[in-house]
Amino acid sequence: MERTSRPAAACLLSLSLLALAAGGAGASGRAEAQSICESCEVQAGLGATYHFWGPTGGVVLPVTVNWSDNRYELGFFRVATTQLLEDRTYREARVMADPYWGMSLSRRWHFIERGPVSGFVGFGLAAKTESDQLSATRLDFAEQLGVRFRLPGDRVAGELTLRHWSNAGIRLPNHGQDFATLTFRLNTGLFGVPRTDVIAIDPWFGLASAAQGPRGWDDGLAP
Repeated sequence: MERTSRPAAACLLSLSLLALAAGGAGASGRAEAQSICESCEVQAGLGATYHFWGPTGGVVLPVTVNWSDNRYELGFFRVATTQLLEDRTYREARVMADPYWGMSLSRRWHFIERGPVSGFVGFGLAAKTESDQLSATRLDFAEQLGVRFRLPGDRVAGELTLRHWSNAGIRLPNHGQDFATLTFRLNTGLFGVPRTDVIAIDPWFGLASAAQGPRGWDDGLAP
């Protein structure tokens, strides 16, 4: 299989991601652009690869950045181990892909919400450093289907996401890269938090605290 050079792949990746980012920014308008930093969040976790619902042994290390109330996602992924597929046609496991680095930029839509759980779908572009039996191209389409949830206390939010990268048959082979990721965001205050995840504080609490003394005794100012 003929492989392109790394500089060419890097240039193609940069141009594609810039084009997608520019399109998303133009559609969202100035108001949304100003609120990006207010709702951005960083998530990290662990993932695994599969193919036709069978494990392939690939360990995935994901780091994602979401913004605009989780409508956009920029993901960085390290597939840290070789992907092997057990097939009856072959005596030994078939090598589908070697370890590689990948990234994706996607637009996401939430289609259902029930309390602390919501479902979403996403579509965008993905790029990786190696071509393999899963995809002959290094620039692919990225699809995702996931569930976002918040743990009690609204301090920790997580996402379980099924992801698929492929070139839509533009060039063969095109089995597609399938993997699932489980990521978490801890509300430490270092990054922005979506308004829906912020815990509101009753304004009466501040007034009551000001009306009490240093040790909590009433100083006579409270009614």
